Amino acid sequence: MADAVLRGGVDLGGTKIQAVIADPDHNVLGQARRPTPTEGGPSDVVDAIAEALAEAAEQAGVELSALSGIGVGAPGAIDESKGTLARAGNLPDWQDPYPLAEKLAKKTGAKVVRLGNDVQVATDAEFTLGAAREFDSLLGVFWGTGVGGGIVLDGKPWLGRGAAGEIGHIPVRHHGLKCPCGRHGCMEAYAGRRAMETRARKAVDDDGEKTILFEIMEEKGRDRLTSGIWWRAIERGDELAERLIDEAVEAIGTAVASACNVLDPEAVIIGGGLGVRFGEPYARRIEDAMMPHLFHDAHPPQIRVAELGDLGGALGAALLVA
Repeated sequence: MADAVLRGGVDLGGTKIQAVIADPDHNVLGQARRPTPTEGGPSDVVDAIAEALAEAAEQAGVELSALSGIGVGAPGAIDESKGTLARAGNLPDWQDPYPLAEKLAKKTGAKVVRLGNDVQVATDAEFTLGAAREFDSLLGVFWGTGVGGGIVLDGKPWLGRGAAGEIGHIPVRHHGLKCPCGRHGCMEAYAGRRAMETRARKAVDDDGEKTILFEIMEEKGRDRLTSGIWWRAIERGDELAERLIDEAVEAIGTAVASACNVLDPEAVIIGGGLGVRFGEPYARRIEDAMMPHLFHDAHPPQIRVAELGDLGGALGAALLVA
């Protein structure tokens, strides 16, 4: 197989950077993961992306410069024509438009670098390769550092004017908690991993509540509450973790039902770090939380867990240069 038909894909998240090298049949030939920098700025993130891609390429036995292109799924406001990313609130010091495509191309020697919204490319991957292959309309809900959405209508991605799918910012409570976006009452303020960690720290520091969340974090040598840490705390019966996850499920169900009342999709795919980690039982709980708010509750959408797991976002990004 000629190197020129191989593609790189990057899922740039608030917690991790996942890179893959994929062949024309979407098989993953090499993969690597790096933690997303929490300090510095865009150039530090570009360095980490390049390192992850280099490791994945080495595993695949290919030079980065020989790839036909690299796709990046990124959070924030993307200008595809300019290759810039702005307002990426879960990335360090990333507000102004930054020429991510240009900088990554220079760093890696790639011929082409294309950007797409991280959740939309993951939704496209599930639609093309994963759990939603038989549907024509789809709402992707990716529960992780934040909560993002992707939309497919009549077999095509729906981007609106560039900001469609921001399901995490559907209000679920009037004058509710402050969201990382700065607004109040957004679903993400209750369900995003970053916001949940802030709430957990406040409960411990201000209210004196007990939890093993931060003990597990130290045991695992992490500097933030990852999806795995939340899962382990739930397994051990931690009351604070259970309460915050319960509130997250309720908020997601409310917001997803609101989106379904507008779009009426055939299916909803639950993905993201927390969505995949908590899996089928929690997908059913989200479904139950949706039902009281669905207008057409006799014909609810099918709820499925993302089939491509942690590699879905990176595979979807690779589709940008297919």
